[in-house]
Amino acid sequence: MSIIVAILVFGMIILIHEFGHFIVAKKCGIGVLEFSIGMGPRLVSFEKGETRYSIKALPFGGSCMMMGEDENDSDPRAFNNKPVWARIAVIAAGPVFNFILAFFLALVIIRAAGHDSPRLLGVIDGLPAKEQGMQAGDLITRLGRERIVVYRDITMYMMLHSSDPVEVEFERTMEDGTVQTMTARLVPRYVQEYGAYMLGIQGNAYREEVTGIFDTVKYGAYEVVYWIKTAVRSIMMMFQGQVGADDIAGPVRMVSIIDETVEENRQYGMEMVVLNLINLCVLLSANLGVMNLLPIPALDGGRLAFLLVEAVRGKPIDKEKEGMVHMAGMVLLMCLMVFVLFNDIATLFFRK
Repeated sequence: MSIIVAILVFGMIILIHEFGHFIVAKKCGIGVLEFSIGMGPRLVSFEKGETRYSIKALPFGGSCMMMGEDENDSDPRAFNNKPVWARIAVIAAGPVFNFILAFFLALVIIRAAGHDSPRLLGVIDGLPAKEQGMQAGDLITRLGRERIVVYRDITMYMMLHSSDPVEVEFERTMEDGTVQTMTARLVPRYVQEYGAYMLGIQGNAYREEVTGIFDTVKYGAYEVVYWIKTAVRSIMMMFQGQVGADDIAGPVRMVSIIDETVEENRQYGMEMVVLNLINLCVLLSANLGVMNLLPIPALDGGRLAFLLVEAVRGKPIDKEKEGMVHMAGMVLLMCLMVFVLFNDIATLFFRK
């Protein structure tokens, strides 16, 4: 069951990504030879017009094969014969559509479950927040230079700056109903019991209801922004050695995570299962968008890098050289995929 759910989740995210390339290519007058979901041999396919639509055996990946994409073609509908900005739009459309999917799914989450407000439930005796006069009901709006919108922003900030002193900006509703903006300088204190530096604040354990279209759109958009920021920070932490190989989840472990999500929420009813799966889709879709925008050869970001260079210099880079770079990138990505799959299996079955 979890495998079926995982295939549906990955399939939807990849479908939207490839559909972004497909629809913008069509709008730009580029011939699309094949639109496929999955990799490997075709299971089902049919032709309509110039395009073959396919479902392939391996439920990972997908493609939108365009005319003249990787070779010279005299046809005016060939990808490489279109203006550079049209080609940039086609390549960027995949990640952009992932962000759009994440946004619309986030609207469902916000409307159904609300958002995790950074309003404090309480402060802990003997720790900096209480000593500096903060109290339950205070709404944290900024930590240092970081704007705070949801409580997860506070958690992320403390992960990155666990022991650093921080200037906290917060709002307090006074007895007469007015809202006063206040600040406090907190120096995190190491608590032996928890083995961590703490400010002494207690977060909102429940999501607050969101009413009105404006707030729904606002928090829905921020859900996407949050996961984009988290993905970028995770990549930076990986390069800095703060994230190890065991922290990187590939498709095998994602199936396990989906299985755990279904099992943990089944007792609360099907609605809770669906909402948590939708939340997972928001995370995955936003992450796929970010990863595909990285300037890595063979990914959308790598191709965008070549196109942007072409736009600046006014002429394309030699296609043969570009093709060699993308081929090398593809080989490296395949090696990385093998490593991630092996690491997933080792983590799930040998390191528990």
